[in-house]
Amino acid sequence: MRCGMNSFELKVQQGLGRDPHGGEVFCFRGRKGDLVKALWHDGVGMSLYLKRLEAGKFIWPVSQNGCAVPVSAAQLGYLLKWIDWRNPRWTQRPSKAGRSPALGFRHATC
Repeated sequence: MRCGMNSFELKVQQGLGRDPHGGEVFCFRGRKGDLVKALWHDGVGMSLYLKRLEAGKFIWPVSQNGCAVPVSAAQLGYLLKWIDWRNPRWTQRPSKAGRSPALGFRHATC
C-alpha cells in the first residue's frame, strides 16, 4: 500500500488488464484490512482516495478465482462506510393501528 497514483495505474493496466482512465473506481485494500485506497479518473484528472479505520476491518468481497470483483455503486458506498452489505437486516415498519394520524400517539381510553 505504499504505491502512489502512477503505481496503481500500472497495476490496473498490467495486472487487471483494464483502462484506469475509463471512469471506473478501482479499490485496493491493505494487508491488515484497515486501509483502502481508491483510484478514479473523472474525465478531468486522476484522483487517489485513502481511508483508514481506527478500529476494525473493512468488509471485503471474496474473489472466486483470485481476480477483480465487480461491485455496484451501493456496495462500494457500504464498503467505504463500513457497513456489512453481505447480510442486510430488514426491519418491518410499525403498524399504524391504534395511532392518531396527526400526532402518532396511541389513543388513551378511560
